Amino acid sequence: MDSDDDLIDGVLTFEAETEGVHVAVQSYFLNEQSEPEEGQYVWAYRIKITNKSDTPVKLLSRHWIITDGVGGIHEVRGEGVVGEQPLISPGDSFIYTSGTPLSTPSGFMGGSYEMRRTDGHTFDVEIPAFSLDSPHTSLDIN
Repeated sequence: MDSDDDLIDGVLTFEAETEGVHVAVQSYFLNEQSEPEEGQYVWAYRIKITNKSDTPVKLLSRHWIITDGVGGIHEVRGEGVVGEQPLISPGDSFIYTSGTPLSTPSGFMGGSYEMRRTDGHTFDVEIPAFSLDSPHTSLDIN
C-alpha cells in the first residue's frame, strides 16, 4: 500500500464527475486476506473525492451495488464513509480506503454518494463502476 495520502501509481483508475464532484476509484485484490479454497475473495478499494465546484460539499451517505461473478447483487447503504461525513472545500480532496469480500473470484461494484452543498442543495454523485478481478478468475465457480 502506498503510504502517501493519494491514489496508487500504476493502478487502473475508474473516474466519474457529477455537479463538479470528481470521484476516482482504484481496486486491488488482497491475496493475503482471501481463501479461494473456501470461496472467500477480498478486495480493497481506494477512493479520491475531489470538489471541483466553488462551494463546499458534505458527504452524507453512500449506496453501493456490488455484483459477484455469477450476477448476484448485494446493496449496501449507510451514513458517510469509513465512519466519517467529510466536508470537502472547493479544490480539496478526501481519500479513503475500504474493502469488500465476494464469494466469487471476480465481480464489480459502483454506486453513489449523497452530497449536500452549504446552501442546502442535496444531490447524488456517481461512483463509477469498477472491476474486482483476482488471479483466480479461471477457477470453476459452479
